[in-house]
Amino acid sequence: MTRRVVVGDLRVQRLDRRNGLRSWTIVWPEGTVHEEADRFLRVHDGSGTQKTYAYYLVDHLRWLERECLSFEDVRLRDLERYMGVVGADVRMPLGEPWRDGKRPYGRAALSTAAACLKGFYLHQSSLGVNAELGGALDRTRLPTRADRRRALLGHVKTEMPANPLAPKGRYRRHPRMLPDGARDDLLAVVSPARDRLIVSWLADGGLRIGELCGLYLTDLHLRQDAAYGECRWPHLHVCHRPGNPNGAEAKTKHPWRAEGGTVAGGLVRRVSPAMVHAYFEYVTSEYPRESGHGMLLVQLHGPAAGQPLAPSAPAGCSPAPGSAQVSGP
Repeated sequence: MTRRVVVGDLRVQRLDRRNGLRSWTIVWPEGTVHEEADRFLRVHDGSGTQKTYAYYLVDHLRWLERECLSFEDVRLRDLERYMGVVGADVRMPLGEPWRDGKRPYGRAALSTAAACLKGFYLHQSSLGVNAELGGALDRTRLPTRADRRRALLGHVKTEMPANPLAPKGRYRRHPRMLPDGARDDLLAVVSPARDRLIVSWLADGGLRIGELCGLYLTDLHLRQDAAYGECRWPHLHVCHRPGNPNGAEAKTKHPWRAEGGTVAGGLVRRVSPAMVHAYFEYVTSEYPRESGHGMLLVQLHGPAAGQPLAPSAPAGCSPAPGSAQVSGP
């Protein structure tokens, strides 16, 4: 993700707390808090959703400023028009272009933006602002067979929440799964053992990038019959740690504990033989002898060599033909 300094416009502000936790809010150009946005984002305080919604919401607020629309004046058609200018298939005049030079949102991003906007304006409606728009967004639909299968006591459900801003049509369940043969192609072009570990562990372990970059060496139990007996086979523990130095956070928040340098609890995932092989190749050849932080993935080059690898480093880069490195520093 490209970072840039925002001057003279609404921006997202990260707040670092004394206890190591992070919060996200939106501020005006002069640095004062955007009260309406801040009240909504506080609802999601302590979760990764807060950061995601902050970046989607700030783009919408900038668009409102350009269109000279207040929260009381926004109508459902205005929100549909906004979804159109960011990439949705909307059959209406969209007005002036927005986000020049940037790619339109994909289907997953459009779904997230729609959920953010619906939540924000329903929150405004609950405070007495623009109740008409809140009523237009607060829709329901009949549950499908898939909805009933996913939900607890789904057989007794009579309605499900609906979002008129969400993209229409069927949603592919795994939009980011690698095509057949892609893993072997990636392993053929990456050079560092760390990058081969990243490819193998994301493919075999089913890990999110935040989960992988947030792993500590104590989370790994790579032999059979490890301590606590939570899994007989080699496995790892995904633990939610909001204060990681690289900003990596697991979405899952299962309770966990550390006893005598061994982690128990969290989300337990099996580890394949290929993952174990990639781990020992990386640890014995590239992992620093004295890291100090104990995290699994580290930077290999530059002034920050040996420091934890940020989630944006592997996620923001892709290998080109003949390249020697798939991830970040």
